[in-house]
Amino acid sequence: MNIIIPMAGLGKRLRPHTLTTAKPLLPIAGKPIVHRLVEDIARVCPEKINYIGFIVHPSFGKQVEEDLKAVAKAVGAEGKIYYQEQAMGISHALLFAKELFEGKVIVAFADTLFRADFKLDTNKDGTIWVQQVENPAQFGVVKLNEQGEITELIEKPTTFVSDLAIIGIYFFKHGEKLRTEMQYLLDNDIKEKGEYQFTTALENMKKKGAKFVPGQVQEWLDCGNKDNMVQTNQRYLEFIKDQKLVSDKATLKNTIVIQPVFIADCVIIENSVIGPHVSIGAETKISDSRISNSIVQKNCMLSGVVMKNSLLGNFVSFNGAAADVDAGDYTRI
Repeated sequence: MNIIIPMAGLGKRLRPHTLTTAKPLLPIAGKPIVHRLVEDIARVCPEKINYIGFIVHPSFGKQVEEDLKAVAKAVGAEGKIYYQEQAMGISHALLFAKELFEGKVIVAFADTLFRADFKLDTNKDGTIWVQQVENPAQFGVVKLNEQGEITELIEKPTTFVSDLAIIGIYFFKHGEKLRTEMQYLLDNDIKEKGEYQFTTALENMKKKGAKFVPGQVQEWLDCGNKDNMVQTNQRYLEFIKDQKLVSDKATLKNTIVIQPVFIADCVIIENSVIGPHVSIGAETKISDSRISNSIVQKNCMLSGVVMKNSLLGNFVSFNGAAADVDAGDYTRI
C-alpha cells in the first residue's frame, strides 16, 4: 500500500501562519496536521504502508522535507518527496508521484482530518470517503445506486442530488489504472475550468467498469482557516484526552490546568489558568494569564493575557488582554 499526499498549495487562507510554515506542518494537538492525517489513515488501513509520497512546492525547503520523511517513518513507511511548482489541477499534481501508482494506493489531501471506526476494504475497486453534510452545495458530492455503489461525482451541485460530501481521501485497488487515466488527460490536454481535473479521471475509470463505494466517516475535520484550525484542535484533544498530554519536562507553578490540554517540553507556566482545549508548543513561557480553546506554538512569551479562540505562531510576544487573536510568527502585541 502506498499513500500519496498532494500538498503544494501555499495555504493562503491561513496566512500569516503559512508565510513561514507550510500549512500541513501547522500543529493540531501538538502534532503537524499531516502527521495526524497519516496516523488517521494508518489506523483504518489493514495493510502495511510501504511508501508515502509528499507532493510539495520547492519553496517549502529541506527542513520541511526532512520533517515529512520523519512523519512517514513514524508509521513504518518510507517518505518520498516530489515537486510541483505550478498548480494545474489534482491530476497534474498527482502525476509527479506517478511511480507510486502501482497496486493499492490511497490519495489524501493534507488539510483533511477525520475519525472513523471502519477498516478499509482493500478488495473493492475504489473507495471515496464521504461525510453527510447539511449544505452539499458547498462541496463535491457522490450519488449512490440501490447497491450502495457510486454512480456520479458532482462538484458543488446547484440542486440537491446527495448530501454525501467528498472529504478528500480515496482508495484505489489498481493505482496504475488511475495513473493511466490521469496521464490521458495531460497527453490530450483535457481540462475543465483550466485544470486537469481528478474527478474526470475517476469518471473515466467508472466508464471502463471500476466500481467505487463510499467510506463514511464519523467526523470530518477541516483545517482550512484559523477558526477551523482552533475547532479541529478542540475536537482532537477530546479524541486523545485519555493519553498523556502534559510533558513531564513542563514546569507549572501556581497554575490550574483544565483538561484536555496539550503542553509540550520545556514550557513554563506561572499563575495562570489553562484550558480547556489548549495546545502549547515547546519552550513557550506564560504568566498571569487565562487561555482557553486556543493554539499557541513554540517559543512564545505571554503575560497578562486573557485569550480564547486564538491561533498564535512561533516566537510571538504578547502582553495584555484580548478575546480572539490571530498572530503569525515573531509578532509582538
